[in-house]
Amino acid sequence: MKLNKVDEAVVAALKPIGKELTLPQLAESTGLPSKKVFKSLKKLFECEMLDSCARKYKLLTDKPSVKGKEEDTEVPE
Repeated sequence: MKLNKVDEAVVAALKPIGKELTLPQLAESTGLPSKKVFKSLKKLFECEMLDSCARKYKLLTDKPSVKGKEEDTEVPE
């Protein structure tokens, strides 16, 4: 999955270690409309790049996962 400019801006805002931000804080720090930031948060959450607790979002990883590619999958015999 490829990140677009909005996704990259959200990731950059959350990148400082341990930083948790709400949707309005993310919209303010990125300078983007909250609707675009929300769509990006949804996409990043579905890709398991974000975690949320009490409507605060925290970055788990800054690299998008590659779906359909399981390296450590065991094949049943």
